[in-house]
Amino acid sequence: MKTNQKVLGAAICAAMLSLVGCEKASEPKVTAEPKDKTPAQTETTTKENVKLAEVQELVRGNGTEPASLDPHKTEGVPESNVIRELLEGLVNQDGDGNLVPGVAESWETEDNLTFVFHLRKDAKWSNGDALTAHDFEYSFKRAVDPKTAAPYSWYLEMTTMVNAAAIINGEKDASELAVKALDDYTLEIKLEQALPYFVAMTSHTTLKPVHRATVEKFGDKWTLPANFVGNGAYKVAEWVVNEKIVMERNENYWDNDSTVINKVTYLPIENQVTDMNRFLAGEIDMTYEMANEHFKRMQKEQPDSLKVTPYLCSYYYGFNNKKAPFDDVRVRKALSYAIDREAVAKFIVGKGELPAYNFAHQKVAGLQVDTPDYATWSQNERNAKAAELLAEVGYGKDKPLEFTLLYNTSENHKKIAIAVASMWQKTLGVKVNLENQEWKTFLDNRRNGNYDVTRAGWCGDYNEASTFLSLMQSNNGNNDQFYNSPAYDGFMNAAMTAVDDAVRGDNYRQAEAQLAQDMPLAPIYHYVNARLVKPTVGGYPMNNAEDKIYTKDLYIIAK
Repeated sequence: MKTNQKVLGAAICAAMLSLVGCEKASEPKVTAEPKDKTPAQTETTTKENVKLAEVQELVRGNGTEPASLDPHKTEGVPESNVIRELLEGLVNQDGDGNLVPGVAESWETEDNLTFVFHLRKDAKWSNGDALTAHDFEYSFKRAVDPKTAAPYSWYLEMTTMVNAAAIINGEKDASELAVKALDDYTLEIKLEQALPYFVAMTSHTTLKPVHRATVEKFGDKWTLPANFVGNGAYKVAEWVVNEKIVMERNENYWDNDSTVINKVTYLPIENQVTDMNRFLAGEIDMTYEMANEHFKRMQKEQPDSLKVTPYLCSYYYGFNNKKAPFDDVRVRKALSYAIDREAVAKFIVGKGELPAYNFAHQKVAGLQVDTPDYATWSQNERNAKAAELLAEVGYGKDKPLEFTLLYNTSENHKKIAIAVASMWQKTLGVKVNLENQEWKTFLDNRRNGNYDVTRAGWCGDYNEASTFLSLMQSNNGNNDQFYNSPAYDGFMNAAMTAVDDAVRGDNYRQAEAQLAQDMPLAPIYHYVNARLVKPTVGGYPMNNAEDKIYTKDLYIIAK
């Protein structure tokens, strides 16, 4: 998933648990109280044995204004953070990244090709309508329908749902997607290829359900607060564009009795220093990320508030492979080699990020990669090779390469862009024009190829190598680098059809080697997640590698 401005890389733990077949997992962390009494009115929780604050409200920084609240119209992390509160899919994750039941109480498969989900009978929409398997059938078919123009429709193709690819390519009607409500509470999904991690993929934003009657009545305006009907723990109360999104508890949510926080507010704060200062002033409870230059100070001054957790994301610069001179691999390699990743990771971001020489996060479950040759060189050797390659193309001091580096508005991204541009200028004499754009415009221009070189980040949608490597396949709708390699596609297709884990892993290894050879993008570092969280926020997940935070699992502790 595309990142807006997450602060960055380190060791990932917590592989997915129980990917196929599930016994009913333990219920949320705060024990339900009698229905005539909300948890916020009780004095303690049985798990933490802490006194709860009288006011159960949470304010979060969210980086930027969401492009949409329609799960089939979004592709970024800021949007998913909000949608996770408003809509619930078949499965959720707990604080360690393990799968737990969502709308589906249980599921089973005998061959990893046909999956049957059994939905809970007490699930409802926020307007009181019953939530059924027919809602999921409608929603999945809407997501894959070309008429919807979902930026993440390719994700359904990656699940290998039967006919998904043909529907996306306009060869079949969306009604032919192999998702079927066998009855109101039984959903069957058939795949073309056996995927043992398919259930984990269903926790993704694009596979959240939408309320058909509301969508069909209001069209694109169905996400306005007055119209929104969701099935999550919260419902939209107020949305002031570029100011705040306020959500209140959904009394019709199936597990509302176990929810503690009554109201959550998301603020679109793009400047990390502003985010931090508002936290220090007591105006917000949780920042979106940390301002890099203040990290060490916060370690000393706010040790109880600073949270550094694993994060399954990669930070990179993408080259426009269909635009000269970036259609020449020598130019791409020269620019990539001249980036001092060690310096960026240690001094520019400096929170434990890992320098990256391959695309997929190096701690993704089961990933094995060959160390590319350039990763074994000293930075001086990389710089020398970069200058040599650029000279071969005809660029040098007398004819400097000049281009624009695009990034979305963020002080952290700006600092990295300035540092890398300086490296390029010093090593190669390159002239770099920096351009920042607000999130939605940035995404549109990147998707349409209106750039030379762009900042990019990718967060895993599930803990398996394909969540990263499928992005560079020529048929992937989010392949904003326009990379097209039959060899790479071949490795990925072989990996996705492999029955044996070792064969799949070997093809992933070869796919990474192909990326190092073709350099359609320049990996820079692998993330960690660092943010400020008030010590009074209980239940904060420290081991969820995808940073999936559910406010319904949090609570405010009395001071």
